[in-house]
Amino acid sequence: MIRLGLHHDGISRRIALTIIAAMLISVALNILFVQLAGVWARPPLEKTGLLEQIAVTARVLEAAPADKRMQLANAASNPMLHVQWSAQRDALALPGPGEQVAPQAVPALTQLLATVPLRLEVYQPADWPADNPDAHYKLVMQLADQSWLAFTPPYRSWGLSTGMRFTIIGILALIAALLVAWIGTRQLAGPLQRFARAARRFGSDLRAPPIRLEGPHELRQAITAFNTMQAQIQHFVAERTQMLAAISHDLRAPLTRMRLRGEFIEDAEQQRKLFRDVDEMQSMINAALGFFRDETHLETATPFDLAELLQTLVDDYRDQQIDVDFEGPANLVYLGRPLGLKRAVTNLIENAVKYAQPPSIRLSSNARSLFIEVRDHGPGIPDAALEDVFVPFFRLESSRNRDTGGVGLGLPSARTAIREQGGELTLRNAPDGGLLARIVLPRVND
Repeated sequence: MIRLGLHHDGISRRIALTIIAAMLISVALNILFVQLAGVWARPPLEKTGLLEQIAVTARVLEAAPADKRMQLANAASNPMLHVQWSAQRDALALPGPGEQVAPQAVPALTQLLATVPLRLEVYQPADWPADNPDAHYKLVMQLADQSWLAFTPPYRSWGLSTGMRFTIIGILALIAALLVAWIGTRQLAGPLQRFARAARRFGSDLRAPPIRLEGPHELRQAITAFNTMQAQIQHFVAERTQMLAAISHDLRAPLTRMRLRGEFIEDAEQQRKLFRDVDEMQSMINAALGFFRDETHLETATPFDLAELLQTLVDDYRDQQIDVDFEGPANLVYLGRPLGLKRAVTNLIENAVKYAQPPSIRLSSNARSLFIEVRDHGPGIPDAALEDVFVPFFRLESSRNRDTGGVGLGLPSARTAIREQGGELTLRNAPDGGLLARIVLPRVND
């Protein structure tokens, strides 16, 4: 037994319902076409007015003298109906025997005539040879006195051909299929798109709310699994951050005691080395606390002028007699977290100022992304260490002097701040020397 999963709101059920709906709407449109458009699509012959013209003309000619009938037939002809009378059938130039119709089969015509015709024949355009100019619909009638009347409309004015009708029916079926497919696709694509946007948001915002359950059964299962995974990750990150922050905080007490005990060391050189190590550890702890604090207090995204923010940083450094070049537009609005972005760019500039002056900033954009490049002209970084420098507490500086080597949290903190906004921070050595830090930010945050 084949199961289509129709017992719940699944994708297979929706696909089946979409196909059924398309078929039903197609049938409904065709029925509507036949009912409402039937008068012009294939109206009965008695509703075209031709039978009345034929009957009136036949009665007048039948009552007229034989020598007047040809003249009267010519007078009765009009653009909609050509009338021809002849005493002999051969004079009508017919292509051969026509399809004989019993008068009883056309009661509307026989009721209008004074007498029942002896013979009725009809011709289709296909009865004539190909490309014959006389190929028309034709009705031939034999009167009671054995003479003949022929009625010819110059063109078919009472409905569509079979080919045109099938074309219209096919178009209606196609419209029904496209309409239902569009509606069905939107019902499936809408929840999938919202699910994808929520997943991307969680990639840049660990505090993103859970995704609302919607869509077919399979998608609801995926959303439930994603929400469960998201909650577990959030719980793990929160516990890890709190634990590391607590450890860093608790280390302050023993460091304070070490400094107090160092006051009693009589050897000045040993005392200086101890205080230096304590100060360095204190700096590392303060930096670690700041790093963890930044992760636990995520800034709210807001529109701001990114070009103005960078220009403000440049002005601040110029006030410190540090020349930082800026290249970019005067204004560029971006939806993001200005404080986190400012802190990240500041860390990059500080590294450039510390190791390789002069730094420069370049801001550019395209339809999808924004780019911030911080460039220096120093010795650069070994290629093997371009990713290692983003590891917390990793330092290229071999000495333990915090004034030259730092504590190793500047670049990790900068990358974290950029990734929180859905962007990426990378480093590479410029071909003509120096280090190039490149920030790529999404232009539209979904």
